[in-house]
Amino acid sequence: MRKNIISFLIFSLILSFNSHAQQYFWVAFKNKNDTKFSLSTPENYLSERAIQRRINQNVLIDSLDLPVNSNYIDSVLSLGAELVHSSKWLNGITVKTDIDSFRNKVLEFSFVNNVQLSKPANSTKSAFNKFNETYISDKEPIDTSLYGPSVYQTGLMNGQYLHNRGYNGQGMQIAIIDAGFLNADKYSAFDSLWANNQILGTKDFVNSDEDFYRTHYHGMSVLSCIGGNVPGSLIGTARKASFWLIRSEDVTSEYLIEEDNWVAAAEFADSVGADIINSSLGYYEFDDSTMNHPYSDMDGKTTRVTRGANIAATRGMLVFASAGNEGNNPWKHIIAPADGDNVIAVGAVDKDGTPAYFSSFGPAADGDIKPNVAAVGLNTYLQRSNGVLGFANGTSFSSPVMAGMAACLWQSLSYSDATDVKSAIEMSASQFEKPDSVLGYGIPDFRMAWLYLINQTVVQHSNKKHWLVYPNPVHDILTIQKNGVVKSEKIAIEIYSLEGRLLQKWTKSNSPKITLSNIGWLPQGMFLLKISSNEKFQTIKLNKIR
Repeated sequence: MRKNIISFLIFSLILSFNSHAQQYFWVAFKNKNDTKFSLSTPENYLSERAIQRRINQNVLIDSLDLPVNSNYIDSVLSLGAELVHSSKWLNGITVKTDIDSFRNKVLEFSFVNNVQLSKPANSTKSAFNKFNETYISDKEPIDTSLYGPSVYQTGLMNGQYLHNRGYNGQGMQIAIIDAGFLNADKYSAFDSLWANNQILGTKDFVNSDEDFYRTHYHGMSVLSCIGGNVPGSLIGTARKASFWLIRSEDVTSEYLIEEDNWVAAAEFADSVGADIINSSLGYYEFDDSTMNHPYSDMDGKTTRVTRGANIAATRGMLVFASAGNEGNNPWKHIIAPADGDNVIAVGAVDKDGTPAYFSSFGPAADGDIKPNVAAVGLNTYLQRSNGVLGFANGTSFSSPVMAGMAACLWQSLSYSDATDVKSAIEMSASQFEKPDSVLGYGIPDFRMAWLYLINQTVVQHSNKKHWLVYPNPVHDILTIQKNGVVKSEKIAIEIYSLEGRLLQKWTKSNSPKITLSNIGWLPQGMFLLKISSNEKFQTIKLNKIR
């Protein structure tokens, strides 16, 4: 009898709890009128690094950067709702509430544009695997003993061209938006990240009460593709970059709220000054089928997560997204936000460049080329959840492999715009002249990407004469004269062949005039002269004569 009474009480408590279970809603506002923030004081809502990124790329700070009107938020919360997070880019908030009439009440506010259920009450565990991963030329020489089994991840894209020149992502900040980072604070693959303070911070948009490094493993494996550093076994594509680790994905269910989480995560990445976002997540099918996205929504601009990703790119960041693992499923297509007009969607290939059987197909619903490019995602070598290094499959891993190489490329020509880096990667790819729906523009060659990018910066910086270089054409003695205030810093002077081979490098103390008297050995022809300091960068074409 006692046992039956206890069972009855437990059942009654469950019924009582379920009758007041909380639902999650997206509430979109019509405007940002009467905000207390101003475009003239962005330091109140953006970090110094985020502001500088905009300045470097001539990105205007506009109304999208202004936070959501706090009075609007307070009015919605006064109905009996709790704030989950807000989106300044999409001008709305995600809230949770157990008020049955919430939707009708909030629509009475004149400043509310629309309301959408993003996660129902009594949501259950998702029945499907979100990630679907399974464990299992004329290019520059690559040290196989250093890279070990991870050699193809870099080598297929000729990424060693940048690594061999010391470009491993130093100074670049990468935000990884994912499902969790299980034991990233313990596994030896990340020892160097912690030793060198390369983990800049964490943020949890799912449940901030959980132990951040005891959640899901997926983001940890993604991080290892970029930042892993186990010489002889695993060399990430940007092992010296710095990282923001951000959790937006709730692996226990699949509802629209995760798109809202993603946008909030991207806004956080922007605000702290990240240069690159990698998102090995994607959306089209949900536990509540009424939330599902049809293929027509994969048009590069419709879903909330895609709209947020597009805006992130307009803030001067590179946004990489896995194309999806639906290639051998009835859906087959890319998934959001990989469809984004400004997003670099990454498909998967094996070590030989053969398309992976699971890699999602393009194009986007509006006909845009998708995926954009491809990298090793079939038998990618990485840190596995059980603590050992091993292989795994998925565009979840081809995306970070690509994002890491992009960080190295951008580092090498750091004053380039994000759009120029994206263009250089695509133009260097194996199918640029004849893109298809399987690999898009194909597999990039990062030596070629470097050449494309440096030539773009030659044109763009032709009017930004931080240094005057003369005579040009030059026979033997070259003079480099500072145009402006001379600071006490070192400058690097490099001469490259047009094929991108470094021929000579000097490190000089900055002074009004520097003379190079030993370039007579150069053969007759055209070369690239790169001059860089901590703050400025300039590349010119140098005509060497006899």
